[in-house]
Amino acid sequence: MPLQLNIPRDREASFEPQLIRKHQRRLQALDDKIIALYARGMGMRKIQDYLLDLYGTEVSPEFISSVTDSVMEEVTAWQNRPLDKVYPILYLDAD
Repeated sequence: MPLQLNIPRDREASFEPQLIRKHQRRLQALDDKIIALYARGMGMRKIQDYLLDLYGTEVSPEFISSVTDSVMEEVTAWQNRPLDKVYPILYLDAD
Protein backbone atom coordinates (compact mmCIF):
# COMPACT_ATOMS: atom_id res chain seq x y z
CA MET A 1 0.00 0.00 0.00
CA PRO A 2 1.69 3.27 -1.06
CA LEU A 3 2.16 5.93 1.59
CA GLN A 4 1.96 9.55 0.48
CA LEU A 5 4.38 11.85 2.32
CA ASN A 6 4.27 15.62 2.02
CA ILE A 7 7.80 16.78 2.81
CA PRO A 8 8.28 20.54 2.96
CA ARG A 9 10.86 21.85 0.51
CA ASP A 10 13.41 24.42 1.59
CA ARG A 11 16.27 25.96 -0.33
CA GLU A 12 18.90 25.07 2.25
CA ALA A 13 17.76 21.43 2.59
CA SER A 14 17.70 21.85 6.35
CA PHE A 15 14.40 20.03 6.96
CA GLU A 16 14.89 16.74 8.81
CA PRO A 17 11.77 14.56 9.20
CA GLN A 18 11.23 13.11 12.68
CA LEU A 19 9.02 10.06 12.18
CA ILE A 20 10.32 8.70 8.88
CA ARG A 21 13.89 9.73 8.13
CA LYS A 22 15.12 10.71 4.69
CA HIS A 23 15.68 7.67 2.44
CA GLN A 24 14.20 5.34 5.07
CA ARG A 25 12.21 2.53 3.51
CA ARG A 26 10.95 0.63 6.56
CA LEU A 27 9.87 1.48 10.08
CA GLN A 28 12.09 -0.14 12.71
CA ALA A 29 9.17 -0.51 15.12
CA LEU A 30 7.24 -2.59 12.57
CA ASP A 31 10.30 -4.74 11.90
CA ASP A 32 10.73 -5.30 15.64
CA LYS A 33 7.08 -6.30 16.00
CA ILE A 34 7.33 -8.78 13.10
CA ILE A 35 10.50 -10.33 14.56
CA ALA A 36 8.90 -10.61 18.01
CA LEU A 37 5.82 -12.35 16.58
CA TYR A 38 7.99 -14.70 14.52
CA ALA A 39 10.14 -15.50 17.57
CA ARG A 40 6.96 -16.49 19.43
CA GLY A 41 6.25 -19.09 16.78
CA MET A 42 3.72 -17.32 14.57
CA GLY A 43 3.80 -18.22 10.89
CA MET A 44 3.98 -15.77 8.00
CA ARG A 45 0.24 -15.83 7.27
CA LYS A 46 -0.71 -15.40 10.94
CA ILE A 47 1.65 -12.43 11.26
CA GLN A 48 0.11 -10.97 8.11
CA ASP A 49 -3.42 -11.37 9.54
CA TYR A 50 -2.34 -9.98 12.92
CA LEU A 51 -0.85 -6.82 11.40
CA LEU A 52 -3.96 -6.33 9.29
CA ASP A 53 -6.28 -6.72 12.31
CA LEU A 54 -4.21 -4.64 14.72
CA TYR A 55 -2.80 -1.87 12.52
CA GLY A 56 -4.93 -2.09 9.36
CA THR A 57 -1.69 -2.60 7.42
CA GLU A 58 -1.43 -5.09 4.59
CA VAL A 59 2.00 -6.63 4.21
CA SER A 60 3.03 -9.44 1.93
CA PRO A 61 4.47 -12.75 3.15
CA GLU A 62 7.57 -11.85 1.12
CA PHE A 63 8.01 -8.65 3.16
CA ILE A 64 7.67 -10.58 6.42
CA SER A 65 10.18 -13.11 5.16
CA SER A 66 12.66 -10.37 4.25
CA VAL A 67 12.35 -8.88 7.74
CA THR A 68 12.88 -12.23 9.48
CA ASP A 69 15.75 -13.11 7.14
CA SER A 70 17.53 -9.90 8.16
CA VAL A 71 18.17 -11.33 11.64
CA MET A 72 18.89 -14.93 10.65
CA GLU A 73 22.64 -14.31 10.57
CA GLU A 74 22.55 -13.19 14.20
CA VAL A 75 20.35 -16.15 15.17
CA THR A 76 22.70 -18.62 13.50
CA ALA A 77 25.71 -17.04 15.24
CA TRP A 78 23.91 -17.29 18.61
CA GLN A 79 22.95 -20.93 17.99
CA ASN A 80 26.54 -21.83 17.10
CA ARG A 81 28.20 -19.94 19.97
CA PRO A 82 30.50 -21.96 22.24
CA LEU A 83 28.77 -23.01 25.45
CA ASP A 84 30.24 -22.53 28.90
CA LYS A 85 31.42 -25.67 30.69
CA VAL A 86 29.47 -24.86 33.85
CA TYR A 87 26.24 -22.95 34.37
CA PRO A 88 25.46 -21.97 37.97
CA ILE A 89 21.97 -22.79 39.27
CA LEU A 90 20.48 -21.23 42.39
CA TYR A 91 17.58 -22.99 44.15
CA LEU A 92 15.45 -20.94 46.55
CA ASP A 93 13.03 -22.58 48.94
CA ALA A 94 10.35 -20.33 50.38
CA ASP A 95 8.67 -22.54 52.97
